[in-house]
Amino acid sequence: MALDVGRLRVLVEVARAGSIAAAARRLSYTPSAVSQQLSKLESELGARLAERSGAGIRLTEVGAVLVRHSERVLGELREAETAAAAAVSAEQRRIAIGTFTTAGAALVPAALAALRERHPQVQLSLLDLEPPDGYGLVTSGDLDLLITHRYPGVASVPAQGLARRPLLADTLRIVLPAAHPLAATATGKLKLADLNTEHWISGSHGAPNRVCLDTLAARAGFTPQISYETADYGLTLALVRVGLGISLVPAMVLNDEPGIHILDVADRHPARQICIVHRKQPTALVAELINLLRQAAHRYTEGSPPADQDRPRTHAQH
Repeated sequence: MALDVGRLRVLVEVARAGSIAAAARRLSYTPSAVSQQLSKLESELGARLAERSGAGIRLTEVGAVLVRHSERVLGELREAETAAAAAVSAEQRRIAIGTFTTAGAALVPAALAALRERHPQVQLSLLDLEPPDGYGLVTSGDLDLLITHRYPGVASVPAQGLARRPLLADTLRIVLPAAHPLAATATGKLKLADLNTEHWISGSHGAPNRVCLDTLAARAGFTPQISYETADYGLTLALVRVGLGISLVPAMVLNDEPGIHILDVADRHPARQICIVHRKQPTALVAELINLLRQAAHRYTEGSPPADQDRPRTHAQH
């Protein structure tokens, strides 16, 4: 049985979009054409791949397995197309990056500006993605590079067939209203256990920063009282500023924050790990962008530059 690559692409888009109609829009097909392609693929396999519900489409176990393999197949095809194009034109013409918002603002602009200056003919695209999303897009080749993060206590996303490399450790810091009685601590540090009766501001249940706070608080012997739930760090800081609670936030989101006092965690050194994810044999252009992102991270943290051995190998260097 030979599976049709076009139908595999349809299945992957349906899985990502969550509905036939949304997948059709992304593929520039009609919804009936998408349904027909999906039905033909199910007939070829002799198994149901997706089930329709009021909320859209839900993959069956067989469908989920096929999507994972299809993403790898599509990624290999894109890699073959890139290699063939490089053999003809000697240079990659497109690069697509996925990133979460704060890294996008802090690290990506300088790196992309430097890349554009060096390669003005290259088409650049940027996709805003919140972790853990994006790994499948790298596998399928829709993204050349993903910038993602992992908070303490959050399970690592499997990265089969991909390279995941550390970019920087983004320290988590305690933020208090400037008038808070503990803001004037002489050491500039606080133990989390000292904040066990406070009103906390964090993400909703299951959000990475909420999982992190719950994990760290449990180790300190208490359960945090979450009074306000938000995924927006700008709103978090605004709520802290007016005295409605305290929070644990990454240093990357902090600038000059009037009305807020920033302290370190005394008994631990928590940080969210920011990583870059790419295919195991990146092109020369992707390797160049990775180096530019490392330079941006180094300037941001004022730390030591990454070692040469951490740099990925291109096809030419392999």
